[in-house]
Amino acid sequence: MNKLSAPESKTLLDIPALKASCSEFSLHELCLPRGLDEDEIEHLDIAIGRRRRVLRGDRLFEVGEPFRKLYAIRYGHFKTVHIGASGDEQITGFQMTGELLGLDAISNDEHQCDAVALEDSEVCEIPFDRLQEIIGQLPTLMRHFHRLMGQGITREQNVMLLLGNMRAEQRFAVFLINLSLRYAERGFSPTRFHLRMSREDIANYLSLTIESISRILASFKKQGLVKVDKRDVSLLQIVRLRSLAAGTEPSVSLR
Repeated sequence: MNKLSAPESKTLLDIPALKASCSEFSLHELCLPRGLDEDEIEHLDIAIGRRRRVLRGDRLFEVGEPFRKLYAIRYGHFKTVHIGASGDEQITGFQMTGELLGLDAISNDEHQCDAVALEDSEVCEIPFDRLQEIIGQLPTLMRHFHRLMGQGITREQNVMLLLGNMRAEQRFAVFLINLSLRYAERGFSPTRFHLRMSREDIANYLSLTIESISRILASFKKQGLVKVDKRDVSLLQIVRLRSLAAGTEPSVSLR
């Protein structure tokens, strides 16, 4: 995507280069949804503001901050954190390259969570008022962003399921399978990936203790389901893991 020096700046687009750039960073499905012609791509490019670097541990936005923009993750990983009335933090999701941040604020015009970078990352800022104007003119783009918003809602619903009646090992299996699917969608290996989040973060997200996460990992390794080297994870029996996530595989021993 071309970086604009100011909202009113105009540039002559090199469409092939634009597509190559977005594809390289796994944003082609977000920024160049199927069905857009070159004029529509140009309209979308104008809606994109500047790129923004976010260093590991820094916040992209915070609870209560006024809603002005959506953020497309160009590269890197984030976690979203809800702060309870007592000050307790609950991680509500992990986001990766090609996904949108900021959808939580659309309903009441302010952010409901903090977005924290898990590693040095970069986002494309999308001013929401300009995006709305363009979406109103491009039905293809409107349908695309409605789909993205629906995916965000679905992910939140899945979190509620995780925190429901699932056994601890089932929650962790769902977590691994979810990452596997999302990495596969971006052209990466569905069975080998690096966890950007800490075990503490995973435990918080799944409402488990760190000790439970360690026991589950040890059990999964003993069962031959996974191989773990620090934060590098290999899913050795993904079919069984899917069955465990779906609740059709008998519970594994945590001893």
